[in-house]
Amino acid sequence: MSYKVGLVGKPSVGKSSFFNAATMNDVPEGAYPFTTIDPSVGEAYVGVDCPAPEFDETCEPNHGFCREDTRFVPVKLVDVAGLIPGAHEGKGLGNQFLSDLNEADVLVHVVDFSGTTDIEGEPTEGHDPREDIDFLEEELDQWYLDILEKGIEKFESMYQGPNPGDEIGVEEVLAEQMSAFRTNKDEIKQTVLALDLELDPETWDADDRFDLAREIRKRTKPMVIAANKMDTPTARDNYEAITTDPEYEHLTIVPASAHAEGSLKKADEAGVVDYTQGDDDFDIVGDVSDEQEQGLEVIREFVTEYGGTGVQEVIEAALFEELDAKAVFPGSANGSWSKGPFRDCFVLPGYATAEDFAYTLHSDIGDGFLHGIDCRSGRQVGADTVLDHRDVVEIVTTG
Repeated sequence: MSYKVGLVGKPSVGKSSFFNAATMNDVPEGAYPFTTIDPSVGEAYVGVDCPAPEFDETCEPNHGFCREDTRFVPVKLVDVAGLIPGAHEGKGLGNQFLSDLNEADVLVHVVDFSGTTDIEGEPTEGHDPREDIDFLEEELDQWYLDILEKGIEKFESMYQGPNPGDEIGVEEVLAEQMSAFRTNKDEIKQTVLALDLELDPETWDADDRFDLAREIRKRTKPMVIAANKMDTPTARDNYEAITTDPEYEHLTIVPASAHAEGSLKKADEAGVVDYTQGDDDFDIVGDVSDEQEQGLEVIREFVTEYGGTGVQEVIEAALFEELDAKAVFPGSANGSWSKGPFRDCFVLPGYATAEDFAYTLHSDIGDGFLHGIDCRSGRQVGADTVLDHRDVVEIVTTG
């Protein structure tokens, strides 16, 4: 499965800079609204401890790359056009934003924690980042509520038939109405019951409908907050205040500096530093001026304090924590590799089984599935066996 991470946020918070730092793509950057007009798609990476050393092998990646025994597996990162309040009503680039956003499996909300851009993305001072976090959640909740209301109206207008057996449950109608969010009737029913609501919209008041829309949104569009510009003192103060505020306990907030990550990657490519994305330190290996060295030492202070620049950590938190995804490697139980060892690594849903993995490799492999082999233990695994993160599995098939 190819996961897609949606990069969202108001204008001028450093979203394009974050995108560039994560993908090293060249999209326009600028401190003015709507720098990004069309969604830009790039390749970011999640880091996974490479299993090759455990098997006395050197991996030969077909996709992504391996560096210092960390396998970097590609995922799609989409930089969606800037959002402003009222997007769910079509203001700004709202309709296009929501359409592009709906393609994402998980969201990364880039927030300027330095407080130097207001709610419209204009320069200011002392802006509370809480307002940015709240406004995006509210926009998404209102978007979901609008669609939920249409589903309720459709259900209430339906003729249910003369017999009780003819009745269609509200969960079926809502699931169909909200199918673009990749939900289904079972998930809708679970959500309704989890809120202690009856499966009857006539018993729901306005607050119940909003709460239901919000809960469906949280379950279908999980979100990580990238606390950007954390290399400034004000941002650190805001981070401390927000992460200790009970109102924001439901969110994963990762301190980050897109500027630091972009600078280190460019310096690494130029041979000035030795840096691997996600690391909490780096070595200066090239000739640098006193001014450049001073700038790098400022970055070093930040990455050592926070355990990295945060850019890599944000992407990995989105997939491995919010989506509960896992990485699985095709293996060889007898150590015989037809095309080179550990060429592939697949990021799968947390519930993926051995048979699901077989179908990920190829539909014919899935159709002919007999069993899997755990390449570490040598034991057979059945079709329904749920795989673990970093499992190495050989699939035995009739083909």
